[in-house]
Amino acid sequence: MNRVSDLFNIKYPVIQGGMIWCSGWELASAVSNAGGLGLIGSGSMYPEVLRDHIRKCKQATDKPFGVNVPLLYPQTDDHIQVILEEGIKIVFTSAGNPAKYTAFLKEQGIIVAHVVANKKFALKAVEAGVDALVVEGFEAGGHDGLEETTTLVLVPMIRELVSVPLISAGGIASGKAMFAAMALGADGVQIGSAFAASAESSGHPAFKEKIVQAGDGATRLMMKKLIPVRLLKNTFFEQVQQAENRGAGKEELSELLGRGRAKKGMFEGDTEEGELEIGQVAGLIREVKPVNRIVEAIMDDFRETHLRMNRIGNEI
Repeated sequence: MNRVSDLFNIKYPVIQGGMIWCSGWELASAVSNAGGLGLIGSGSMYPEVLRDHIRKCKQATDKPFGVNVPLLYPQTDDHIQVILEEGIKIVFTSAGNPAKYTAFLKEQGIIVAHVVANKKFALKAVEAGVDALVVEGFEAGGHDGLEETTTLVLVPMIRELVSVPLISAGGIASGKAMFAAMALGADGVQIGSAFAASAESSGHPAFKEKIVQAGDGATRLMMKKLIPVRLLKNTFFEQVQQAENRGAGKEELSELLGRGRAKKGMFEGDTEEGELEIGQVAGLIREVKPVNRIVEAIMDDFRETHLRMNRIGNEI
């Protein structure tokens, strides 16, 4: 049995990233029904909205699902309370200190995974008692590590240090990439961008179309003086780039970012003035597809890659 599949009691070791404005109950339940682990992204939800999504997800699937909790958000305590009241048994934490909630959550019988982008925080998370690590290379969309370490390097680097199950993230949207991540030491994968562009994603259709249209070089890691975030290039991106080129500080960048910029872009569909968070792998996403087709294609590709690598291995 695969360690990630066994830990979460799922068919495939495929985790859906808990992305803001894209990861509602429809996406999470669709991924869980397709054999992976769906995650509701609480970062863009008020506590009672999160509760509503959890209850709708329970109605839409009888398979395991969880909640992603970005620890930098001000209502984290309220989100944790909702999670406990609704009986959620899987929590992925990110963007903050895992020591703050991990022990408490585990005392409640909750499985905890934490997202890391470097060795230092991987060790801190393991010390805090997490059950698994999401090892995220800087190809990923959304908030990335300042170190800009790629998935290809980060996974084996952390595999050498820890024994807990590793879930590789960043640049994965195919079975080939999944196979490569597991060859490097991962036990499973977390996929964001491909699911952000799915039919069940709560992202705006205009945002999904921008993902499909993206080519190589369409994204870049920006706002490193605040919290590094990978963005699709648009008018807002250019404004940020111009500000950074003239040496803008945290205060000016914060003012430029303002409130609701991500919602404006990803949820409301303002693809020029909004913030569009997506990974480099957007350049490989060709169409908006239902989740079940995405998961099926990834697993078919994984199996075909396994067979091909076996043949190559026998030929060498």
